[in-house]
Amino acid sequence: MTDKTRIDVHQNVTDALIAQIESVTGDWQLPWARPGIAFHIPENVTGRAYNGINIVSLWCAALDKGYPHHLWGSYRQWGERKAQVRKGEKASLVVFFKDFDIEVENADTGETEHETRMFARASWAFNVAQVDGYELPGTTPRINLTERLDAVDRYIANTAAVIHHGHGMACYRPGFDAIYMPDRCAFVATATSTPTESYYSTLGHELTHWTSTSKRCNRQLGKRFGDDQYAVEELVAELGSAFLCAELGITPSPRADHAQYLAHWLKALKADKRAIFSAAAAASKAVAYLNGLQPKRMTSDAEAA
Repeated sequence: MTDKTRIDVHQNVTDALIAQIESVTGDWQLPWARPGIAFHIPENVTGRAYNGINIVSLWCAALDKGYPHHLWGSYRQWGERKAQVRKGEKASLVVFFKDFDIEVENADTGETEHETRMFARASWAFNVAQVDGYELPGTTPRINLTERLDAVDRYIANTAAVIHHGHGMACYRPGFDAIYMPDRCAFVATATSTPTESYYSTLGHELTHWTSTSKRCNRQLGKRFGDDQYAVEELVAELGSAFLCAELGITPSPRADHAQYLAHWLKALKADKRAIFSAAAAASKAVAYLNGLQPKRMTSDAEAA
């Protein structure tokens, strides 16, 4: 596949998406089923339910990090169950109170008396989504409706990106330089996508984010959700996903899902249509970087096809 062919593919996809954006009527929806998080009382892996401030604290941690389960444990507790906390994962604060028996002097009699007082102690817990080697008890397996595309899986593996499955959301976390994804079986069909297309296009979006670091394509990310630079990066990532879907044959044509997502972020940029062209250029560079990580033989086979 020549660079010219690649550029033409990207331009064709961009033009088709712009046409769809101009006629967008619906809102983009998550292409995976996300279980409720905050409506479960957090529970320790020993079976003990958390209470008080720890319920709120662990709810907030789960929502912030997108953990789909309410099960927690200390590093030691997970180790006792032959599970391993993944390297680089950060624990969430848990507060527990311990009774202490102390001696005090009675001011009236001068005699020594014993009193029981409670002292707060800090502890740390990891969510089950942060560990490997633990199977949730009593979980009804969800049917996996996605199809494995061997050529696409090889392409993704060749990037050597670190990808963790089992989260309630899809995201790239620069601090860990890792991609977090829901399980494949969580992906569902949308009005315009099969579960397979939903899974790979979502992973393509996060892979494009993965190229943003200074050691790869060196794009500047936004500092907070919704600022202009964040919106631009979301445009880049979704266009990168659309380009990858076209190049790798994941979808036969640009889908309304991409257009709906892009339209949302163009609104955040006050519908500046020029933004999509600069984002398309950055997305092409990101995809070219990912293509450059592939073995030459794969590139040659693609050109021959």
